[in-house]
Amino acid sequence: MGALEELVAKAGGCAVIDGGFATELEALGADINDLLWSAACLITRPHLIKEVHMQYLEAGADIIISSSYQATIPGFLARGMSVDEAEDLLRTSVKLAVEARDEFWKSALRKAKPIYNRALVAASVGSYGAYLADGSEYSGSYGADITAEKLKDFHRRRLQVLASAGPDLIAFEAIPNKMEAQALVELLEEEKVQVPSWICFSSVDGKNLCSGESFADCLKILDTSDKVAVVGVNCTPPQFIEGIICEFKKVCRHLYAHQFLSDICFCLIIHSPFCLHQQTKKAIAVYPNSGEVWDGRAKRWLPVECLGHKSFDALAKRWQEAGASLIGGCCRTTPSTIRAVSKILKGKTGH
Repeated sequence: MGALEELVAKAGGCAVIDGGFATELEALGADINDLLWSAACLITRPHLIKEVHMQYLEAGADIIISSSYQATIPGFLARGMSVDEAEDLLRTSVKLAVEARDEFWKSALRKAKPIYNRALVAASVGSYGAYLADGSEYSGSYGADITAEKLKDFHRRRLQVLASAGPDLIAFEAIPNKMEAQALVELLEEEKVQVPSWICFSSVDGKNLCSGESFADCLKILDTSDKVAVVGVNCTPPQFIEGIICEFKKVCRHLYAHQFLSDICFCLIIHSPFCLHQQTKKAIAVYPNSGEVWDGRAKRWLPVECLGHKSFDALAKRWQEAGASLIGGCCRTTPSTIRAVSKILKGKTGH
């Protein structure tokens, strides 16, 4: 957690996460009409992945996320690859991000007054539904035969490979249901993963996860793990974000107050004044989508209608004031979006 805390402090209390990946790959000419989505470029056009990372670093991103969201071993095997080849591609997703970060930072240091922070690399882990590519990542409905143990088995090897590839963080993204959150927390413990993680949920109504389960129930699960340094939401409409942050903070206050009272009771029972442990509140990350809606029938994005007169960067400032300490964008946000967010959050003009 130390590197992340240091980065947030250097960024003035709120670090900037990068933005939409597939959108920029398409802008560079990539065809991602594939079950692997943007991860298909790991096979066909890895240089474009590195270029997108560089664009977001130039825009002021303090954290860049690897292109492994939809990269899974079963997904690569379905493309006729071997297990070794699949694992190499997972490592490549982290390697490309690390190379981009290091090259960009080396360049930034040549400037008399660097205006950037040395970015952290987060290895992306998408949900089981993302692998299925059947829409279940937006509903959390995986079927009656899916259990927490099966989800752990699905994620286990990918997590092992990504964690060993040298990222600064593990980013579990757009988790749509409580069962998967529970499976991930247990898996982090079982595998003794030493890389700090964040778990971000997704929501379609701003009140609950996509599955309809409450944020409060899921946060209780995450609160039990010291492997999870950050909690949050992504791939969620921006108009819901401020309310979600307030809900997270309310739940977290209740959890920490309850834990503090439990510690006091324990101390009284064993007659020791020295057993209270310092509670470390988890940071909150938010990186919503642009607010556009995908029209599955027309196969096109519908315009943003939900932001009113508020621009994305102006909303980002409100999210920071509400208590988020990591802010970025998801689907359909761009380097221009992140440049504006970085400028307004950090008060800098250099980007």
